[in-house]
Amino acid sequence: MTDDKPLVFGVAGGTASGKTTAARAILDAVGASQIAYLPHDAYYKDQPHLSLEERAALNYDHPSSLETKLLIKHIKWLLEGKAVPVPVYDFTGHRRTDETVLVEPAPIILVDGILIFTKRKLRDLMDIKVFVDTPPDIRFIRRLERDMHERGRSLDSVVLQYLETVRPMHIKFVEPSKQFADVIIPNGGLNRVAMAMVVSRLRELLVER
Repeated sequence: MTDDKPLVFGVAGGTASGKTTAARAILDAVGASQIAYLPHDAYYKDQPHLSLEERAALNYDHPSSLETKLLIKHIKWLLEGKAVPVPVYDFTGHRRTDETVLVEPAPIILVDGILIFTKRKLRDLMDIKVFVDTPPDIRFIRRLERDMHERGRSLDSVVLQYLETVRPMHIKFVEPSKQFADVIIPNGGLNRVAMAMVVSRLRELLVER
């Protein structure tokens, strides 16, 4: 981490593994003013030509469902000291909204998402890569609760999606990407000891900078 180059910090893991909780814990502990936060799931491709039913049936756990090239471009802009307009995605209607969130440059660029370690061009931009490792049954329960309560999904639709796309894509893409992690954290943001170590290291890097 040089004086003029931000640190790119990636947090990956399976669906509902606790990676976003970990990212939020880092934001709170290190300080939001020190971090430019880019969630990968804000970059889902917009499919306005499809009906709601057709969009709901898409495989959102495959790397092709995300506009990763745009995320890479935004990271490079932040590295150059430029602000970026991060998309806002509506998970209920499966559409990208007309709104964006302007993210300003910061000493740390924090990226999280289930598939961020699957693309080499994205991985190569990261200085530190953390994988949040949580048992499948815990992840499924968390996803079920989240999708039903926060996204208005039915029990049957969540279970069907998990069996047809979420689980197979985790096995094919997410789990193998764990090999690229520098650090593996069991249970994510709930692992206080591991999170304290990560936060401590980030603070040290900020002081050095």
